[in-house]
Amino acid sequence: MKTLRTISIMAALAVMLLCTSNSQAQDQSALEVIMARTSIRSFTGEPVSREKLETILKAGMAAPSAMNIQPWRFVVVTDKEKISKVFGTRSKMFTTAGAVIVVCGQTTVMRKPYGQPDAPATETPNMFWYEDCSAAAQNILLAVKALGLGAVWTAGYPGEQRVAPIAEVLGIPENVKILCVIPVGVPAENPNPKDKWKPDNIHWEQW
Repeated sequence: MKTLRTISIMAALAVMLLCTSNSQAQDQSALEVIMARTSIRSFTGEPVSREKLETILKAGMAAPSAMNIQPWRFVVVTDKEKISKVFGTRSKMFTTAGAVIVVCGQTTVMRKPYGQPDAPATETPNMFWYEDCSAAAQNILLAVKALGLGAVWTAGYPGEQRVAPIAEVLGIPENVKILCVIPVGVPAENPNPKDKWKPDNIHWEQW
């Protein structure tokens, strides 16, 4: 009995050590991805698989969201001819991307008046869509890096005139705004990540 008990205890300890080791490895891997992420603006032109794009978008949708409204909406363009037509004039890097992810946010939400559960829901502004969708976009960039691909955040909101032609061609509704446009693809460059660590930007306890 003592032998069996000893074996059981050793097995339990081994599982605990393995779980701890795996957890630490995953944490380190996540940190490595964060620190190694950099903007890629040159791609080989190879396509990005539907499976990888869905994995990337799942990561985007795993972002935090105020009141769990999840206002993010994504338009994914993979057709080479359409990418060139819609985004080619914006920058040449889009023409070599395997896909383009347009990160959008629904700026309104159907909500009942506070404290009136029986009242009908009405369309009200969602003041947090920008923050929520920014978190989703960052998750997308990190997932892209984790999958060995490259991407770069290109500006959208608040420069609406800049992306208005894209919104029109893609049929994006009026209450949905384009936060940013992210070309994704197999990198044709390998720049070193910038060291952005600046201790002077940190204030402990107060400014």
